[in-house]
Amino acid sequence: MSLTHPLVSIIVPSFNQASFLAATLDSLLSQDYPCLETLLIDGGSTDGSLDIIRGYASRLTRWVSEPDAGQADAINKGLKMANGEIVAWLNSDDLYLPGAVSEAVQALQANPDVGMVYADGILIDEDDWVLDWHRYRQYGLLDLLCLDVLLQPTVFIRRRMLDRVGLLRSDYRLILDHELWIRIAAQGKLLHIAQYWAVERTHPEAKTIAAAAEFADEARRLIAEAEASPDLAPAMASDAGRIHAGLECFAGRRLIDAGRYGQALRHFARAARHAPGSTLRYWYKILQAGMGAIGLEGVFLWYRRARRRVQHGQTRLNIADGTLRLDRVEEA
Repeated sequence: MSLTHPLVSIIVPSFNQASFLAATLDSLLSQDYPCLETLLIDGGSTDGSLDIIRGYASRLTRWVSEPDAGQADAINKGLKMANGEIVAWLNSDDLYLPGAVSEAVQALQANPDVGMVYADGILIDEDDWVLDWHRYRQYGLLDLLCLDVLLQPTVFIRRRMLDRVGLLRSDYRLILDHELWIRIAAQGKLLHIAQYWAVERTHPEAKTIAAAAEFADEARRLIAEAEASPDLAPAMASDAGRIHAGLECFAGRRLIDAGRYGQALRHFARAARHAPGSTLRYWYKILQAGMGAIGLEGVFLWYRRARRRVQHGQTRLNIADGTLRLDRVEEA
């Protein structure tokens, strides 16, 4: 560790992710940043993950494999072990893009008043095909209260900010990261960097798919708690309509993922009653819910695939050789 290269601690929580774990570790261990602490927290995997972990053990700072109480418990366990001035976590089915850690450190060093940085990211499927490019804007506390979400693997946090606001709450299973971002935004500044730092993978076992409908329940509880919080109540009162519209749109988007299109449309309708302008930002998801509700989800998915091909082509993330490279696949 040095003044120019503060120690960065990356926690990798993992449980039965043998299919993706090696690629995740390769993306982390191939970072060009010289002062990196890597902590792998496995929840007692039984799918062959331990064989993979042992193969990387000499390159990890520390690893453990033991039962835990879920993702928040695993990440908090790693954060308590961490010695870094800057901390982050990388789920064992996600990836860092080359240079991500160095760029995050540079951003924090150039902005000493910032408590957390985040960047743009890429969404891929289980076979490494690019599904979407997530470009964000600068968010503040109000945006987060409106359930404008970040791509978690792009986030890096100053340790002193984490010490100030506390660790992840174990009573949140699905939006545990977003709840933490709100606490950080209530106490300090966030900074968006318009660069691609990470890749998030979606697959049938991912929580965003497997438990899509449950996200809305946690979001509703989060907003209710914010309204009752002395620290957050003033922000909640300042733009209650937009916040509640954001909550309903968030619920609608998650219910689309669960295939519950009629319910999703009802949430979008409630959002429009709170704040029509904010709701129209999600016209594309409203269209998807409407087509799904009348049995035309297949037509919408065809349209979405065609739209993505026009925007980005057929692109696959090449991770087979231990590096990350985007390969455009020409159609026959």
